[in-house]
Amino acid sequence: MKLAVIPARGGSKRIPGKNIRLFSGKPLINYSIEAAINSQLFDKVIVSTDCEEIKALSLSLGAEVPFLRPEHLSNDIVGTRPVTNHAIEYCREHFFNPEYVCCIYATAPFIEQSYLKQGLEALEANERLDFAFSVTTFPFPVQRALVKDAAGVKPMMPEFINKRSQDLEEVYHDAGQFYWGKGESWLSGKVVFSANSYPVVLPRHLVQDIDTQEDWIRAELMYRAYVQDR
Repeated sequence: MKLAVIPARGGSKRIPGKNIRLFSGKPLINYSIEAAINSQLFDKVIVSTDCEEIKALSLSLGAEVPFLRPEHLSNDIVGTRPVTNHAIEYCREHFFNPEYVCCIYATAPFIEQSYLKQGLEALEANERLDFAFSVTTFPFPVQRALVKDAAGVKPMMPEFINKRSQDLEEVYHDAGQFYWGKGESWLSGKVVFSANSYPVVLPRHLVQDIDTQEDWIRAELMYRAYVQDR
């Protein structure tokens, strides 16, 4: 049995109402809910929220909202893991014991079903794995990063500053879209970023954090260029 958990808190300080704000004509959370349901990978798609408005919208889109998130999991310092684990434990108590669980961010308008499927298939094919999650490459070699100081700027890693880009190892960062894991791995506290995780590599044009107004504008421009027009 497979469970999707979409965390969607009502409060957002930097972008008020972010999860239900219109993004290219639809509330932002629509994209995650639709991708999860249309993928047909899940036995249940649950939205974990503390907000009645988000609950009503999620239900109208076909997701389930069997609870309102408790207050201790609704502040802006609570991480994704406790929220996901709460949903898993609720599911185990009231519905079924999910073998595989995917936490899908509500702020992922570029999410594609094929990459969700790739993550699940990786877990199913390899017993060693605990998690599979989305990553992408940095657009510039991080080994040549600069930091500001009182005198101006200096290399973060001086030993690499004069290296050619093609001579430096390509590195990745969390793409912030989805995190597959075995149900027991989520609840056991096993580390997500480890040798027992599979990286689902996304192209950079499908990755954009949406934490600020500038991020929002960039994401909409990217969406129109790469998704709507293809």
